[in-house]
Amino acid sequence: MNYNTSLPIFIQIADRIADRVLSNEYLPDTRIPSVRELAVEMEVNPNTVMRSFEWLQSHEIIYNKRGIGYFISTDAREKIREMRHQTFTGEVLPSVFKEMILLDISLDELSEAYNNYLSTNLSTNKL
Repeated sequence: MNYNTSLPIFIQIADRIADRVLSNEYLPDTRIPSVRELAVEMEVNPNTVMRSFEWLQSHEIIYNKRGIGYFISTDAREKIREMRHQTFTGEVLPSVFKEMILLDISLDELSEAYNNYLSTNLSTNKL
């Protein structure tokens, strides 16, 4: 896994797990790989994965069955979408709007680019 230097690694691992939930690779109430298994897969220290699990658990995306492992919460998809929606509208969009103003990009131009993106990526399932 290639890590971004602007975010803590444990957050990037939590995001990767959340991506797997959103893509239905990890389904509600199913067990996810153990801390050790993910540490090997992600090539990090198990303590880093444990921090990711603690973060996900604090946001009620996963839960622990003592002695069995960690499982995806029933409403994990909704919680992840809500959190990402808040981040997108509160942090990403303001930056996009600022850049649009600086570059004199209209909403029509943005809408056209969005529609082109959808038509290209929906047909190839690359969203």
